[in-house]
Amino acid sequence: MEQRYLGRTGLRVSRIGLGTLTWGRDTDEHDAADLLKTFWEAGGSLVDTADVYGDGEAEYLLGRLIEGLVPRRDLVISTKAGSVPDPDRRVDGSRGHLLSALDASLTRLGTDYVDIWHIHAFDPYTPLEETLQALDMAVSSGRARYAGVSNFCGWQLAKAATWQLAAPGTRTRLAGTQIEYSLLQRGVEREVLPAALDLGIGLLPSSPLGRGVLTGKYRADAMPPDSRGASDHLAPFVEPYLDETAGHVVEAVQTAADGLAVTPLQVALAWIRDRPGVAAPIVGARNSQQLTAALSVEALSLPDEICRALDDVSAPVHRYPDHDWSTL
Repeated sequence: MEQRYLGRTGLRVSRIGLGTLTWGRDTDEHDAADLLKTFWEAGGSLVDTADVYGDGEAEYLLGRLIEGLVPRRDLVISTKAGSVPDPDRRVDGSRGHLLSALDASLTRLGTDYVDIWHIHAFDPYTPLEETLQALDMAVSSGRARYAGVSNFCGWQLAKAATWQLAAPGTRTRLAGTQIEYSLLQRGVEREVLPAALDLGIGLLPSSPLGRGVLTGKYRADAMPPDSRGASDHLAPFVEPYLDETAGHVVEAVQTAADGLAVTPLQVALAWIRDRPGVAAPIVGARNSQQLTAALSVEALSLPDEICRALDDVSAPVHRYPDHDWSTL
């Protein structure tokens, strides 16, 4: 698999990442082992997790598989901290919480460092400089090699990245930002993407297949019994992308797939993989068969006319001041 640099850093990652959102909850150790081995054998290196996935079980499961199945040195492990199971405070970006969470993640992962450590979300109740100081301390102590953020909107990303760049050599520049991005969710293009491109931050898109909808499995109101849409705890996650607008995009993806003699999954994943600023979409698969199907996109590059057609049918509404006012 082709490797790409993450943002304006020397860190290289596989251009498709493996997500572990369901590990330890819907994905057991046997299936996780198959997924990791399949990914590694295909040349994949970037594995993404978080301290809240499966209440920590995802990290614990990944840690058990490292070395016993796949050498630690062959993986670029990314994890996140900051989300908390508190209905009154969904995010805790305090320095104390973040550093304690990182230590706990390292224990579960069975490693003394992670390659990329992300702040899971912006905390409006903690001064941003305090949150970012945790990143600096993690990198300077060797517990993290690179730092990033997740789910930051445009101004939050720009403020954080600029703060870090203001003191080179003292503060750690942001290497990447993880955020939802797909043909069904292009809001990132309004402000996050321009900020990331300008500041040299690599994009790591989550849900690159529109939470599974872009695979075409939900066409004609179909609801496969083993799908996320049919799952009690994941159905609310999928439901927003089952509307008429999304349906038009899915049909366009299907048409493109038919014309290229490939699958809708391959078309949707190739489109997001090759967008400007994207380092590696993070793919979450239920089993090794699904993952193999996703990894087969490595040999596919979409023709320009197909990209333009998909751009047009999925284009978000961008008006002042998102675009140059002189063009409006």
